[in-house]
Amino acid sequence: MHFLSTRGLTPALNFSDAVATGLAPDGGLFLPEQLPDFSGDLKRFENLSYPELCFEFLRVFATDLPPETLRELVNASYTRFTDPAIAPLKPLAKNLYVLELFHGPTLAFKDFALQLLGNLYAHQCRVRGESINVLGATSGDTGAAAIHGLLGRPGTAIFILYPDGRVSPLQERQMACTGADNVFALAVDGTFDDAQTALKEIFADQAFRKGHRLSAVNSINLARVLAQCVYYLYAYLKLPASERGNVEFVVPTGNFGNVLAGWMLQKMGVPIRGFRVATNQNDILYRLFTTGEYRVGDVHPSLAPSMDIQVASNFERFIYFAVGRDPAKVRVVMDTFKQTGAYTFENFNRDTFSASRTTDAEIASIITQVYRQYGYVADPHTACGFKDIVDASSGDDSDRVRIVLATASPAKFPDTIQQAIGLAPTDPSLEALKSMPIVKHRIPATVAAIRAYIDAHAIS
Repeated sequence: MHFLSTRGLTPALNFSDAVATGLAPDGGLFLPEQLPDFSGDLKRFENLSYPELCFEFLRVFATDLPPETLRELVNASYTRFTDPAIAPLKPLAKNLYVLELFHGPTLAFKDFALQLLGNLYAHQCRVRGESINVLGATSGDTGAAAIHGLLGRPGTAIFILYPDGRVSPLQERQMACTGADNVFALAVDGTFDDAQTALKEIFADQAFRKGHRLSAVNSINLARVLAQCVYYLYAYLKLPASERGNVEFVVPTGNFGNVLAGWMLQKMGVPIRGFRVATNQNDILYRLFTTGEYRVGDVHPSLAPSMDIQVASNFERFIYFAVGRDPAKVRVVMDTFKQTGAYTFENFNRDTFSASRTTDAEIASIITQVYRQYGYVADPHTACGFKDIVDASSGDDSDRVRIVLATASPAKFPDTIQQAIGLAPTDPSLEALKSMPIVKHRIPATVAAIRAYIDAHAIS
């Protein structure tokens, strides 16, 4: 299978090359040239373990990798998860489940894709005899997961940009307390969007990119989205057969990659009813799905910092499908948005999406309500997914089966949980970080400053 850029000005690449490239040279994002149909495979998939299911799913896309090589890479990617189910689906009430995605090494859903991506990068270094420099921007969890996917791996260096003072203290420690020589935690003066904008400009410089063999680790990387498709499929297959036809996934999201993965799986023949995009108070996606206008606003720091985003990178992939897979139309939309900070879609097709918005005050209240009602401790991001669900007056049809994605461990946000329910969750891996020195590098959120830092520290 080959992969095309959403903007149509880059030659098609195979899976490994698309993963290594990350962001397409024309500024677009890679997508499969065609989406496969898995509807006839669902019965065969039902009793597979998580790694087995991941292998069966990815082998359709990674056709340039020998099957046994892919199997080995997939199996190695899920050895550090602490729950034997990898992604346990837990019932809370009638027609309500939570899909726990935080049992990986950094206690967040990003581990599902970034453990795999780290193994793919390491494999490419071995096979091609080349080093690779990985660059990413994070609003919290991506950076830690990316770092722990490449921690100490030979032939790799990883540079992670994050907004200084705008991630939780434990999220920062997961990035800046590794002690690994190949890890560079770069605390930028500004927001996540500032860091991500600079990152995209750096990747647009083809000479710089090729000279340092740069690859992207953000959810703009094709492998990230495909790997995340698998836990939707796994959860769907774990439901009783009688409930599968009416399931809605409720997805806390800021950069749109997490929910896009589920939506793409739906387009691959898995009969999912719909998706609810759950935002925090930085609500560009909520406004889009309720008004049809995609307009950037100011970023307001929140209790759910990983969702403090105004420019959702992965939305370009949805646009590609929404405009009939016409790259020229995608370029018009993205150029207009870049120039004006807004784009209004005429006759906007929301497809199977709905959306909700949750303020900080509501997050604290929801954490309390979820704990009282279900005995479940939700982190601030997951709490956004419970908006309206704990409200008996929401008026939704009672036969709908909801799966809320629990995207991070509550132990990463002990202060918020403590204030809400009087308990301070802990995790041994996080407690160990508290005594370790923070090694971070303050840097302006400018292309020039970031380029200069990479020039000085990239592995050759």
